[in-house]
Amino acid sequence: MAIKKVTIDKNVCAGAAVCEAICPEVFEVDEYSQVKKGVDLNQYEEQIKEAAESCPTQAISVEEE
Repeated sequence: MAIKKVTIDKNVCAGAAVCEAICPEVFEVDEYSQVKKGVDLNQYEEQIKEAAESCPTQAISVEEE
């Protein structure tokens, strides 16, 4: 199933950078995690889902079409 949107809840994100370690092509962490602009999310679907499942604060939401 195609990924429509990936959202980071900045109020929950602890900046642990687990997502960036799993999928640096999509996630970057400064103060908190962010999704890089212009990335083809579907190219990294499995890694994005793994990052969301591995997030220690469950701050990553993945919306599928």
